[in-house]
Amino acid sequence: MAQLNVNPTRMELTRLKKSLSVAMRGHKLLKDKRDELMRQFLDIVRENKVLRERVEERLKAANQSFAVAGSVLQREVINSALMLPKQEVFLEVSNKNIMSVDIPVFKTNTRALSEGDMFSYGYAYTGGDLDAAISELSGVLPDMLRLAECEKAAALLASEIEKTRRRVNALEYVMIPNYEDTIRYITMKLDEAERSNTTRLMKIKDMMVEERISEQRVRDGYDTD
Repeated sequence: MAQLNVNPTRMELTRLKKSLSVAMRGHKLLKDKRDELMRQFLDIVRENKVLRERVEERLKAANQSFAVAGSVLQREVINSALMLPKQEVFLEVSNKNIMSVDIPVFKTNTRALSEGDMFSYGYAYTGGDLDAAISELSGVLPDMLRLAECEKAAALLASEIEKTRRRVNALEYVMIPNYEDTIRYITMKLDEAERSNTTRLMKIKDMMVEERISEQRVRDGYDTD
């Protein structure tokens, strides 16, 4: 790993150790976030699979009923029957936060002239297949909205998981190793400098001791030079 371009001083060593500690804490928090995002993502994907199968099955039934109704009734009759709906559906969009990701939440409010009346036509000139198709479409709406929530949530969570994964990898394989290598390098340089200072001080001490011994010998008359 590459070392950081810093001066090998004790101040830099202290600063790098603090930075390494922060990076390791951040790495753990990001890993925990990534794992929780993955758990939430997998739960949503499983729910999305079940919802999609159910929605496709109900839409298929509704289309079959429409097809049967179209084979029995004239197109003009069906268009006239569906021209003026009795119900209005209003969509409310809000958000909920999952691990710092804003997920959309859809809610519908239905307004009708009479409670539970979804049919905008009389029963005299239409058949039961058209009623079945309208009922299927009305019943599948909540599942379709929840499916839209799940698919959008899965896309947003997948994007956040990828961002978090890149950050975790950058810390794990680049920043933390660089900090560790630089700390080892500075520690080695400081140890070398300390050993050099110790050796130099020992030499100076030996020289001073020899000088004092020589002076003492001169004073005592042992030095013949």
